[in-house]
Amino acid sequence: MGLSLVHSRGCTGVEAPSITVEVHLSGGLPSMHMVGLPETAVRESKDRVRSAMINSGFKWPQSRITVSLAPAELPKEGGGLDLPIALGILAASKQVPAVTLENCEFLGELSLNGELRSVRGVLPAAIRSRERGRTLIIPQDNAAEAGLVRDGDTYQGNSLLAIAGWLCGRQELDRCQTMPDRQIAIHPDLADVIGLPGPKRALEIAAAGNHHLLLAGPPGTGKTLLASRLPGILPPMSEQEALESAAVTSVSRAGFDLAHWGIRPFRSPHHSCTAAALAGGGSRPKPGEISLAHNGVLFLDELPEFGRHTLEILREPLESGRIVISRAVMQSTFPARFQLVAAMNPCPCGLSGDDSGRCCCSAEQIQRYRNRVSGPLLDRIDIQVEVLRPKTSILTASHDGTEVSADVRQRVVEARTVQYERAGKANALLDNDELSRFCTIDGATLQLLEDAAKQLYLSPRACHRILKVARTIADLDHVPDITAGHLAEAIALRKVSTSILGG
Repeated sequence: MGLSLVHSRGCTGVEAPSITVEVHLSGGLPSMHMVGLPETAVRESKDRVRSAMINSGFKWPQSRITVSLAPAELPKEGGGLDLPIALGILAASKQVPAVTLENCEFLGELSLNGELRSVRGVLPAAIRSRERGRTLIIPQDNAAEAGLVRDGDTYQGNSLLAIAGWLCGRQELDRCQTMPDRQIAIHPDLADVIGLPGPKRALEIAAAGNHHLLLAGPPGTGKTLLASRLPGILPPMSEQEALESAAVTSVSRAGFDLAHWGIRPFRSPHHSCTAAALAGGGSRPKPGEISLAHNGVLFLDELPEFGRHTLEILREPLESGRIVISRAVMQSTFPARFQLVAAMNPCPCGLSGDDSGRCCCSAEQIQRYRNRVSGPLLDRIDIQVEVLRPKTSILTASHDGTEVSADVRQRVVEARTVQYERAGKANALLDNDELSRFCTIDGATLQLLEDAAKQLYLSPRACHRILKVARTIADLDHVPDITAGHLAEAIALRKVSTSILGG
């Protein structure tokens, strides 16, 4: 009888924990038993593996086959363990040399004829395999995804027979090609937005410092139009950011799409989405909208129309940049460092405070509508601006002289470069220690902030966020110190919560 050991990878959140597949052939009636918390798809692999081996020309052992998936306490799911289980049986029955399996990891689902099918979560597995210094063997359909990892020793195969032949030294496998060129994203241009100089300025500041943004005002004034232009003025993603975002989509239900490589995600869920759709969930947690927006933009239009419980889920990710989903059998952590852009009306009809004077909502209706968005959530939004109804002359205005996204993006990139040289991160992500080092104010400037805090009833967190916004404004002006003018503009970008929203 025989014993073999094959290395593979699982999927927990965006991590790819190591899984060891042990196969033992012993005497007794022919049967196959699997231990180690296999889920339904893993338990069913014995039928796929048996048919794949027979149809590939291998002999199915007439023995008692015991397959152990270690660590035993980690739940196993998906079809990615088909290939390592099949190779473990082949090695235990001496049909392939076991010694060639030692420094390799295998991942792939088998069809009944022995061909390999693509699986999810290959990118995190390729990253962890590179860190361990092992060779990763994956299905051919996942080759482009694995090729995103530089310096990875990754090979692709299209069938069980081809991989067995490679292990026996009878044929070669193709190495996964290295990272492709970044895709060039085509975003709507800011030049399409006529007028609205104040909101445009707020959009530029938000992009420069990675600040969260709230746009409030009557319907049809351009809030959604402005939000859709934000991706076009954001700086390009770094390689590390691109890998992090791709790893999240790799383990999502939709899977990774190479066409989106290197493009900042822009997620815009409908206000009817559930808390699980926003945060992620399921019996085996999958990432939700806030994680799929990692290193990108999460746009919530009609903010008060979202469920109160759904919105409150945003509190922790806005502060920590991650979301922890706990279940009875496991806990998964997903990254959620997104830039929030929200839009809302001042009342149910949207005309409260408008010059038309046609608002028909009662004070109770307006208050109930505004209470759908909690104060603690608003306190975490750095920039809050009012988008006023433009004059009717804007309908016939010309686009000539309107600034294009490329010009604004250049200023944003310059400001971000200063921030990363100074602190290694965007201003919105500064912690308290970094805030005291890089956002110092004194004298009349400090008195201005203290007076604003008293008059506007600002919390210490709101004051810190005002300082971060002022730091970004100073970076856009290419000056080393925060002046009273910078601070005054940052305070003005915070007044919506106390005017429109505060009643």
